[in-house]
Amino acid sequence: MPKRDGCPICGEPTQSEFKPFCSRGCKDRDLLQWLGEGYRVPGEAVDPNAQTGLDTGRDPD
Repeated sequence: MPKRDGCPICGEPTQSEFKPFCSRGCKDRDLLQWLGEGYRVPGEAVDPNAQTGLDTGRDPD
């Protein structure tokens, strides 16, 4: 995979302090995309009401 040059948000040259971004603004913009679910990893839809089979540590009802 070839190495990218420039900020992944705006394409400007990166700054070592904010690497791989060019500035604090682009770094924060990227974080907000993750927090606001702007970036998503593809996968199957999950029913939030379905039982997962994971132990929650609670006693059964």
